[in-house]
Amino acid sequence: MKVNRPQQESIGAEILDFDVKLTTPEQAIAIKELVYQHKLVIFRNQSLEEKQYLEFSHKIGTPQIYPQDNYHHPEHPEIFVSSNVLRDGEKFGVRATGRYWHTDCAFLDEPLPFTMLYPIIIPKSNRETYYLDMQKVYQKLPDHLRMYVEGKYLKHEAKWRYKVQEWDIDKAIIDIIQDFEEKFPAVQHPAIIVHPVTQEKILYMSSGFTTGIVGLDYETNQKVLQELLSFTERDEHIYKHEWEDGDVLLWENRTLNHKASIPVLSEESLNYRIGVYDGLPFYVSSASSDNSAAVEKVLAESVSK
Repeated sequence: MKVNRPQQESIGAEILDFDVKLTTPEQAIAIKELVYQHKLVIFRNQSLEEKQYLEFSHKIGTPQIYPQDNYHHPEHPEIFVSSNVLRDGEKFGVRATGRYWHTDCAFLDEPLPFTMLYPIIIPKSNRETYYLDMQKVYQKLPDHLRMYVEGKYLKHEAKWRYKVQEWDIDKAIIDIIQDFEEKFPAVQHPAIIVHPVTQEKILYMSSGFTTGIVGLDYETNQKVLQELLSFTERDEHIYKHEWEDGDVLLWENRTLNHKASIPVLSEESLNYRIGVYDGLPFYVSSASSDNSAAVEKVLAESVSK
């Protein structure tokens, strides 16, 4: 398995001349280790049927079934469908997803470690996905902002990103939001998480889902969150991936924020996403050598399967 590794300060290792359909257990471990090290792995020139794509995700870990079934592929609920095209004349998945900075499923008690994305139809214009390396952002964080996140917890909510569905017709907006909030109440995660493998510290927040710093009053929250997010989303922190036909990307939500570009409305777009649990805790409370043994155990178990 040949790997084109990124330059220092960059993300995204590219695996060359590799067919993911033929991935062995040993190669799956190597791929995960590349993700932990480089945050994002690119596979070029892939040609996958839906079942083959799903089989590859099983080799990497345990595919997620997203908790809202209107996003599900009708035959394969593990595949999250983002689409503005019809399938057999029927609505297929959900259009216009992820066009804001976020890390997948931060609003759950157990966030999603890995995201795998395979575009089936790529727009002719605006073919990018953008990433922020939150490990690097934490390292560069100014002291006057660092003091607000060290040892703190952040609040994450999904209700402001809810997409209205047919069954919401004739409901008041406040009732729609309250119903969704009952299913997905706000959660809290440490502002600074420690990676279970690399032991690196990461600023875990996004403008898409993070709504407050626990313990601060409303006015201070508004001011500090804006400063933090403005610093986080500077152009110097952004990596851009321009999609090519046959690309499959696998990235880590512990370290990366991402957002999709906005295509021209008249252009078709169809993406298959699979969320994957890697068998490790999403974060640990502090850097510790005890974590290494847990990581080695999980990797060894994945080889034996």
